[in-house]
Formats: sequence, structure tokens, C-alpha cells
Amino acid sequence: MKEHTKLRNINRGYMKLEVWARSIEMYQLIFSMIFKIPKIDFKLRAQIADAAQSVSSNIAEGYSRRSIKEYIQFLYIALGSLSETLTSSVGLKEVGLISEKQFEEIDKLHYEVENKLLRLVDSLEKKKRDGSWSTS
Repeated sequence: MKEHTKLRNINRGYMKLEVWARSIEMYQLIFSMIFKIPKIDFKLRAQIADAAQSVSSNIAEGYSRRSIKEYIQFLYIALGSLSETLTSSVGLKEVGLISEKQFEEIDKLHYEVENKLLRLVDSLEKKKRDGSWSTS
């Protein structure tokens, strides 16, 4: 996993999560694709980039809240942003702004992030139910 910073503390623990790292990679992939499309309008480009970037941001924000209830809520928001990202990608493919190959690359990484995020939510929901969540 790529190290984004050498500085560490309890609040930056989300950087150790593979789902966060892979969501950063998904944002990089989408960003690199959409800013090479000359025909895409600014609003659509910004919306897709924002949705993709929102996934890692919500994982980080939820983690940093230190409350399991808020963490889970932010992970659900991240899942919503993931759905928005995929829907926008489908739209770009359908109107011919990205190729089938480019879409498949996005879809594969999206699917991986989505499944990791769903497993994290399930794990946290279980900890919430059985009271094993620790803020340390």
C-alpha cells in the first residue's frame, strides 16, 4: 500500500485501511480519465470527480469522528458516492465519452472498493451490536 505521509497518530488510522487506499486509487483513475475528455462539460466533470473523491473523504471523516454510529453513517454516505460514481461512469460510456475498456477498468476497481466497504460496514455493525467497539 502506498504511504501518503510519514506522520501518524490515532486520527490518521484510516490511512491503514485498504478500502481507503483503493478508493484513492479509484479517484485517481477517474480523475485521469475525465480530464482527458475534451467534450465533457465542466459541471459534469466536476460532479464525477467530486463523487469519486467523496468516497475516500467520507471513509476518513467517519473514522475520525471516533463514534461508531457516525463512522457507520459516513460509510453509508461513501457507498452512496460510490453509486453516484458508477452511475456517472455508465452514462459516460453510454454516450461514448469513455470506451468500454475504460469503463471496465473503473467498474472493476469500483466493485472492489464497494465490496470492501460493505464488509467494513458489516464488521462495524457487528461491533456496534455486541458492544466491542473501542475508540482507542
